[in-house]
Amino acid sequence: MRKGADRRGLLIAVGGGVVGDVSGFVAASYLRGVRLVQIPTTVVALVDSSIGGKTGVNLPEGKNLIGAFYPPRMVIADPELLATLPGREYRAGLYEVIKYGVICDAPLFAYLEENIEKVLARDRTALDYVIPRCIRAKAQVVGKDERESGLREILNFGHTFGHALESVTCYRRYSHGEAVAWGMIAAAFLGVETGFTAESDARHILELVSNVGKLPPWPSGAEKALFRAMLADKKTRGGRVRFVLSPKIGRAETRDDIPPAPVRRVLRKMAGAAAPSFRRR
Repeated sequence: MRKGADRRGLLIAVGGGVVGDVSGFVAASYLRGVRLVQIPTTVVALVDSSIGGKTGVNLPEGKNLIGAFYPPRMVIADPELLATLPGREYRAGLYEVIKYGVICDAPLFAYLEENIEKVLARDRTALDYVIPRCIRAKAQVVGKDERESGLREILNFGHTFGHALESVTCYRRYSHGEAVAWGMIAAAFLGVETGFTAESDARHILELVSNVGKLPPWPSGAEKALFRAMLADKKTRGGRVRFVLSPKIGRAETRDDIPPAPVRRVLRKMAGAAAPSFRRR
């Protein structure tokens, strides 16, 4: 307003997921909408958050509880911008890349298993294979379900647990990608607990996530707080927490019929051991 921006204004978001989300929310809200261009500079933003028009702002009560659906006019995705990312930030984004392999792209998952060292080294040939596949997957899912009324929910694989981790630790312990990494492991364990995911697939998910790097530890003694935080998840309907689970690598489904008992077992298992067992109880 102080700069005199009118409805023909253009807001350009240069940065990571938080910059893009806040800028998108502002662009959607100011004068009921001004033009937006996203220039993502992190892996998470480049392959995920800058695409699809979903913006969100965190509250103490939960992740991304305020926001809008507001697609940008343009996204400029340049892998050259990843060259200066700190190592931890770069690795955190790769967990979102793994997510795409789990939910809808088995060949991508297999490529990552074979070439994770090249991807970690920021090899341009590897990135030129990985990044477009993720962008294409996100665009295809969003194109079929722009406002997350069905199919788009699969993009939240690992996010129900992950968002709870971020909220409970006041957004200070984990980057978003690290929380999603723990969330994918927990979702794999929950799939095994409920008989929905094969142990072999769950092991592949765990091993690939582990090969990216060491994660900040799971919070101890937080089972009840995490369970409450999941009840506040924006996908929850009628008090039922909706979990995205994978019946096999390359596919994912949203389930709202998971009883509390296996969820609590997974939360205890995650906090109680560095390498939890896949055996069902």
